[in-house]
Amino acid sequence: MRSGHRLGRQFGWLWGAYGASALGTWLAFGTFPLIAIQVLHAGPAEVAALSSVAAAVGAAVAVPLGPWVEFRRKRPVLIAMDLVRFAALLTVPAAFALDALTFVQLLLVSAVVATADITFRAASGAYLKTLLPAEHLLVANARFESTSWTTTIIGPPLGGAVIGLLGPPAAVVADAVSHLLSALGIRATGGREPRPERRESARMRARDLLDGWRYILADATLRPLFFNTVVFNGLVMAAQPLLAVLMLGRLGFAPWQYGLAFALPSIGGLLGARVARPLVTRFGQRRVLAASGALRAVWPVGLAFLGPGTGGLLWVMGVELGLIFCCGVFNPVSATYRLQRTPADRVTRTLTAWAVTTKASTALLTAGWGVLGAVLGPRTAIGLAGVLVLATPLMLLARRQAAGTI
Repeated sequence: MRSGHRLGRQFGWLWGAYGASALGTWLAFGTFPLIAIQVLHAGPAEVAALSSVAAAVGAAVAVPLGPWVEFRRKRPVLIAMDLVRFAALLTVPAAFALDALTFVQLLLVSAVVATADITFRAASGAYLKTLLPAEHLLVANARFESTSWTTTIIGPPLGGAVIGLLGPPAAVVADAVSHLLSALGIRATGGREPRPERRESARMRARDLLDGWRYILADATLRPLFFNTVVFNGLVMAAQPLLAVLMLGRLGFAPWQYGLAFALPSIGGLLGARVARPLVTRFGQRRVLAASGALRAVWPVGLAFLGPGTGGLLWVMGVELGLIFCCGVFNPVSATYRLQRTPADRVTRTLTAWAVTTKASTALLTAGWGVLGAVLGPRTAIGLAGVLVLATPLMLLARRQAAGTI
């Protein structure tokens, strides 16, 4: 990890832990729905509930955890969340081996993992801010983004091979072990993390639960970025199940073609993350955020024009490549800006509010677009989502007007 040495040994271990966890997540990508369908013979409504309901419950449970984590050392919280995910995921292959697996268990495990995911991400942002000076945050976030897209490329094919050889529970075991490795990596970061000081009563108050949202909505530059991110992510993710129905159903693409259509374009995310820092150095953070945020919005509507055969496969890969490249630039710059803009004693609450809103709105929009897809047809619903995404850069204009220089 040669390049990691420039940011110090502690960041190197944190980066390695992130990579292990991300690889495990993508190895097991889509495994729970597959288990629900193949093992438990679940129907479409149950499969949809597995993602939407679990995400909504996880987001609701994570709300009080944000203020609680804010005033505690972040490294122990990160280790605890990894161990929670490790233990929860292991119950699935264990129940499968005992022929005792139920849909309710899958739903509960999904909710526990979603809660731990949100808490981990919020705490990791705060922990990163304690490890590195502000001028190094973009480098660190770009490396996380590169790692994320790299594991997206290699994880699903490897996971498919594991599932094909050993069955879906084996992929869940791999995901669980990845969180254990992540916990060990975070523990190896070492060092002394100062305990955050709370100026008020140590007892959590009701207003603490909403403090993250209050801070975001009161900040004239974070607020438009927040709404842009929530709406963009929600609409893009809401169209994904309909795209699967369109490609695997009406257009007759094979499952391997569907997987290839999204795995290969992830190279664009890797490239985008690598050029994010040079672009910011040359053009400035504000311009890169505005430009990449606008450019990523033009791609999703192209998915509505997807056709069959090789031409259709190349079309969807081209659209996804452009979209993912722009997201690869936007995401680390946006994450860095949030950390720089947010005071250290508010980072966890702010990031929790951000993640909770994103997950909840994505679950709601996904359910709504499922209904639209049933009424209007998948292609029309995908196109409608793409048209609405085209309007999201307007939200960033308000941020540009509010910010002089960043």
